[in-house]
Amino acid sequence: MTATLPTIQTTNDIFESYKHRQIALTILGSGAWGSALAHIANSNDHKVRMWSRSGDLSLKEAVDGAEVIISAISMKGVPDLVSQLKELNIPETTILVTATKGLDPETTLTPSRIFQNAFPNHAVAVLSGPNLSKEIEQGLPAATVIACENETAAEAVQHVFASENFRTYRSTDPLGAELGGTLKNVIAIAVGVCEGLNLGSNARSALITRALPEVMRVGTHLGGQPETFLGLSGLGDMLATCTSPLSRNYRVGYGLAQGKSLDQILDELGSTAEGVNTAKVLMTIAQREQVSAPISQQVYRLLKGDISAEEAVAELMERKLKAEDYQQVLQPDK
Repeated sequence: MTATLPTIQTTNDIFESYKHRQIALTILGSGAWGSALAHIANSNDHKVRMWSRSGDLSLKEAVDGAEVIISAISMKGVPDLVSQLKELNIPETTILVTATKGLDPETTLTPSRIFQNAFPNHAVAVLSGPNLSKEIEQGLPAATVIACENETAAEAVQHVFASENFRTYRSTDPLGAELGGTLKNVIAIAVGVCEGLNLGSNARSALITRALPEVMRVGTHLGGQPETFLGLSGLGDMLATCTSPLSRNYRVGYGLAQGKSLDQILDELGSTAEGVNTAKVLMTIAQREQVSAPISQQVYRLLKGDISAEEAVAELMERKLKAEDYQQVLQPDK
């Protein structure tokens, strides 16, 4: 009689099982975005545990037994959080998801790159899209992208959050999805300035249209795929953030155009506007890599107080005349 060999489950087999059952999910960060994601996962009958630095639950207790861990904290807290998680011996079958949009000032890395460097054997996914948390909490229709180099892991997280009012798509370009959601925050500040100065619909449309190749130029140079920036996590997120007063970055630009100081605006917001930090780090990257980012440069100068909102607009309008050529952006290898 032939003995039956035991079935050996691979990591991808386990990821596949996540699509078909209730899973244990931990969300790190209890702000508006983390709470909105928790609401969606709870509505899909998953076991959700939330953690915040001010809460009673320790980080070790929060992630114990979690099959998916989602980081929804601000960029400034990511490096320290990753260092703490690294000490907890998280199983390789746990999918790590980052829903943070920003750049680390010290390393200029995105959150997913920081996670992947610390957890090289884990599936690290990015959740990014045109997702204003207040609208999601209200149950209004929205869509997002789950991007991971491991497509089975991406599909597992896709199933966790897919719901009647939250459409999820997957991608294998986490860096591109992340950079689209990060760089557009700087552009949202510029559009807020445009609106605050009452420059009109023509100016706003021109600004957003010219900002897209700028984001693509930087993003593809850093390793993102061109087509990703034309999708939900690129153009889609840019449109949502650049056209809604719910956007904190848009409100920063609007306030600056009205003559308010940056400190006053941030105090009124009472929360983080990632575009402020991103503008500074982006300029470091652009100068280091010799990548042209004229819109972002003017935003950075405005945030530093080097120029006024009116002067920033004048600088852009007075740039040297050129052809509207998207070929190099869409096919950066040529």
